[in-house]
Amino acid sequence: MDIFTPVHLIIILVIALLLFGPKRLPEIGQGLGKTIREFRNAMKEGSEETSETSKPSPEEQAH
Repeated sequence: MDIFTPVHLIIILVIALLLFGPKRLPEIGQGLGKTIREFRNAMKEGSEETSETSKPSPEEQAH
């Protein structure tokens, strides 16, 4: 049984609406979106740094 079925997601959204209210819910969603975006950018930058450090330098390639 999958936990992320549409019915479960609707129930979670209704509970969140009851807990935080309709005024705070967009603010929470916006904050969560910014957090996810920053996390993705950090992961992308980290993987770019890792790939740059794993490449041999031109001096090492000459030998």
